Amino acid sequence: MTIGAQVKGCYSAIKSVEASLQILTAKTNEQEQQAKLKEVERIITEVKKDLRQQVIRLSKEEPQYK
Repeated sequence: MTIGAQVKGCYSAIKSVEASLQILTAKTNEQEQQAKLKEVERIITEVKKDLRQQVIRLSKEEPQYK
């Protein structure tokens, strides 16, 4: 598996985690837990954005990893 494929796989996994957190947050009734889950969602979203940039960078710098 190439580096590009691994990064893309990680990006897909983080998108899945983000979606699961959103569902869990919506189902949670306790305010404190919701606040914590929303903070985790925010962090995951930042990681997802960073990974997306890595995917773009790899596809430009290393065409063999497309």
